[in-house]
Amino acid sequence: MAKEQLAVAELIMNLILGKTENVSRVDFFPQKKKFPEDLPYEQPFPRATPESQGVSSRLLSAMIRELYSSKYTDMHHLMVLRHGKVICECNFAPYPAGMWHITHSMCKSITSMAIGLLVNEGKLTLDENIYKIFEDQLNPFTKVLRPVITVDNLLTMTSGVTFNESGIVSGNDWLGSYLSSQVSGRPGTTFQYNSLNTYVLSAIVTKRTGETLTDYLKPRLFEPLGITRYLWETCPKGITKGGWGLFLCMEDMAKLGQLYLQKGMWNGRQIIPVAWVETSTQKHTDSIPGTFGYGYQIWMEQRPESFEFNGMLGQNVVVYPDMDMVLVTNAGNNELFQNCVMLNIIRKYFPVEYMPKEQLPEDPSAYGILQKLIGSIQTGGKAPAIHGGWPKSARISARYPGKPCTTNCQPDPYPMFKQLNGRTYQLSPQSVGLFPLFIQVFHNNMTEGLREISFSYEKGIFYVLFLEGDTIHQIPVGFSTARQTWLTIHEEPYLIATSGEFTSDENGTPVLKLTLTFLEECVSRKIHIFFQDRQIQIRFLETPGKGMIMEGLESVTEELANKLIFATFRDNGGMTVVHRLMEGTIEPVVQGTLCPQKIISSQEQPL
Repeated sequence: MAKEQLAVAELIMNLILGKTENVSRVDFFPQKKKFPEDLPYEQPFPRATPESQGVSSRLLSAMIRELYSSKYTDMHHLMVLRHGKVICECNFAPYPAGMWHITHSMCKSITSMAIGLLVNEGKLTLDENIYKIFEDQLNPFTKVLRPVITVDNLLTMTSGVTFNESGIVSGNDWLGSYLSSQVSGRPGTTFQYNSLNTYVLSAIVTKRTGETLTDYLKPRLFEPLGITRYLWETCPKGITKGGWGLFLCMEDMAKLGQLYLQKGMWNGRQIIPVAWVETSTQKHTDSIPGTFGYGYQIWMEQRPESFEFNGMLGQNVVVYPDMDMVLVTNAGNNELFQNCVMLNIIRKYFPVEYMPKEQLPEDPSAYGILQKLIGSIQTGGKAPAIHGGWPKSARISARYPGKPCTTNCQPDPYPMFKQLNGRTYQLSPQSVGLFPLFIQVFHNNMTEGLREISFSYEKGIFYVLFLEGDTIHQIPVGFSTARQTWLTIHEEPYLIATSGEFTSDENGTPVLKLTLTFLEECVSRKIHIFFQDRQIQIRFLETPGKGMIMEGLESVTEELANKLIFATFRDNGGMTVVHRLMEGTIEPVVQGTLCPQKIISSQEQPL
């Protein structure tokens, strides 16, 4: 098993065993900052009705409705442009307009832009051997055994290097591990998607310029396009991640697509060389089944000459040159790549044979329906139902939080809030965190473990308080509209929206269902609290869910089996035990015991 797979196996084993100290081999340092909403937004696109740009409002309504209602999609943001004008934009509640969003691999295409600029400046050629570029980091023995891997191989994902995404948990020196890693097959022959190829492209930018990828692009790309609100994470050695880790606003994602639609031209200035735009958006290699080929860190799309900046779980910039259109999505789908339900829905409404008119007659009725649909989606539609298991007056008042009860109900409109107010429960085990595993691993921000949970009701707002490590997180809960707050763990702030529902299970046990939506991320955390006498049981779930995470961990299951159980036991059903242990780590169940009544004081204030 490769070193990175062993590191993943070790990490998962530590999580299974409930360790909260020294879980990761990678040094943690806080990078995530609050969204810089005080910075002015520059160069917004003009807005126009769909019909004025030749697209039917009815078509857009049908597409949005299907994207919204499909159980296989989890839409966060959508924007459609034609002729450089925004004709449709929708933010799916609780995701707010104008907020940046993690892009995942979509930013690989931006790293490709940097390589094009570097080539244009004469500082790099595509046929250079990366082992020559980083010759000073190789020992003499390694130099002899290295094949030739070119910059072109990195761009087309044909390097054959085995040190891949899982290596980000193996240690601090990602570049050194990549350069010393084995190579599978002959470079340049086989497509093997590997985010560390893009990371090395970022390292090349730093090697040749002395600047991080982010600093290099700031005057050359971000500033000319008016992109001011962004954050791109680095590795522990200070190299911009390149292939992931970028937070960017939806409209700024659209600017990058429009830039390539315009052959690299922006406001009369050639930002990216025309030749680079054209060559990077051409198919250079076949890609994975169900997709349409791969260029230079850019995926080909179904329509002729169309292409896509693609990030897992639904972060996409789709460019249709023949229609002069750009379409942008942010989502939290439970699918990784291009061949997914969400993109297939979009392809259904913009098939190869479809071509919009230059202009259509205005259709106020259809446009009104579109706007009403978007408005309903952005406000969250109807309040969630409150089912049996709690007093009728509580069910009535929970529909209208913050308002006095004027119907036939008890004087106190929130008996369940009052009932829980001040209660504190000590938790066991104490190894689960508020962050989903997805965030913990991708941002290397591991939990110290939840120790207590408490409830309070102050000034008409219901709070759930979590003691994680030595830090108290006070989270306001909305019962008709999600309430926002900043959740700060190890000095990294994440904006969340929390919604709640009081209900009961099939046995009549009272249940509080919480959904913590991480508004800058692709993930959400569901917490179901079951109340029974002086005990509670808390079930944790996360989206993307168990299925996708288990699929991604399949390659390390055998190594976990070797570490956790004897070989004979493994061969006789032990692998099932390992799978169950892993599933229990992804979706843990925690018990709680009522403590003497006390209220945890808050160290965090709601937004």
